Amino acid sequence: MAVEKENRMGVMPVGKLLFTMSTPMVISFLVQSLYNIVDSIFVARYSPDALAAVSLAYPIQILMIAVSVGTGVGVNALLSRLLGEGKKERAKKTADNAILLAIISSVAFAIFGVLATKIFFDSQTNSEIVRNYGYSYLSIVSIFSFGLMLEIAFERILQSTGKTIYNMITQGIGAIINIILDPILIFGLLGAPKLGIAGAAIATVIGQIIAMILSYIFNVKYNEEVDISLGKHIFKPDFIIIKDIYRVGVPSIAMQAMSTIMMLGLNKILVAYSDMAVNVLGIYYKLQSFVFMPIFGLNNGMTPIVAYNYGARNKDRIMKALKYSFLTSIIIMVIGTAIFWIFPKELMLLFSPNEEMLKLGIPALRICSLCFILAAFDVIAIATFQSLGNGLYALYASFLRQLVLILPFAYALSKVYGLETVWYAIPLAELGCSFFDIYLMKKIYDKKIANL
Repeated sequence: MAVEKENRMGVMPVGKLLFTMSTPMVISFLVQSLYNIVDSIFVARYSPDALAAVSLAYPIQILMIAVSVGTGVGVNALLSRLLGEGKKERAKKTADNAILLAIISSVAFAIFGVLATKIFFDSQTNSEIVRNYGYSYLSIVSIFSFGLMLEIAFERILQSTGKTIYNMITQGIGAIINIILDPILIFGLLGAPKLGIAGAAIATVIGQIIAMILSYIFNVKYNEEVDISLGKHIFKPDFIIIKDIYRVGVPSIAMQAMSTIMMLGLNKILVAYSDMAVNVLGIYYKLQSFVFMPIFGLNNGMTPIVAYNYGARNKDRIMKALKYSFLTSIIIMVIGTAIFWIFPKELMLLFSPNEEMLKLGIPALRICSLCFILAAFDVIAIATFQSLGNGLYALYASFLRQLVLILPFAYALSKVYGLETVWYAIPLAELGCSFFDIYLMKKIYDKKIANL
């Protein structure tokens, strides 16, 4: 029975396998994206200054997610490949080191939460109210980041063995708990104390910790391929495994962390014209995450399939997985583009905008959404590079997309044509990256797939 489960990624029809593995991830990512949006809506209704604080804290949260998810990408690719090659003992050691790395990362962010939160916010704003809200919010989510780090580590171990249904349950429950607790703790409902922005942070970490506990339980109970029972293991670092994890993981971490630099750069360009423009950019990134999350769920389902079958030397299954992934992602992005073009006003109204923000935001959402279909190709191409163990290709593509192209485009457009055209930098950057990805896809196909 255990052998059949282990070999599912090598024998199940590819279309069915991709659907089976991706659907739970798509649903869980959509729920997570929804709670991020709901979180911002509740905070905005509590106080505009609180929303500003949460927005300023967002780059650090992106960095936390980048470290946890980037490490998870490396773990996922290595674990799936080892299982495909039949190296079960090495796979178990990889899982042990994934947990150890998550613990180390959470300690590092906890130290940041204690020592550097005030320094960070003092450098971001002159508003004492926003700074105080920011200290409260960011210190809580940083100090208790172990919930996020270990949750993602456990989920990636499940995902690598094809058990993504449990990830849907853990992430879904964690997100729902956050959504329920947000208004209760922010506004002091049902007899709870009114904690304001601290309540939003507490709701977030409680959801993450519960998801972490559930993810661990599912691993222990249902994951026969990789045993991570804490009582049976001493988590000793294996530096060869850690090196293999971060060979793919570090480019992924850097790739996602670039979002922080990109947002800071765009904010610097936009703030010269209007504070409302900065708010619109923040709203766009909150909303577009709801469109991008299904694609991330899809590539999370695709990654272990491609990695496993690369380890098993099965070219046909790799190509089918890529074909289905590209087509599905394009369909999702067409739907997302249509929503942003038809309902931009309704999307903006979720965040209680004033007239200036609404006037600026409606055309901005439409222009920015032109990048969606191009991004579908870029995101799946980057996931392909990671699946085949070439994290550097993924890093090059992301660096081009998020820094090399978008910031110069935005700066030049702002100087030559004004604020209204800055938004075109986003689709232009995706277009340039698409050409580069086509080149890299051909190169990696010739090098790693063609001769399988």
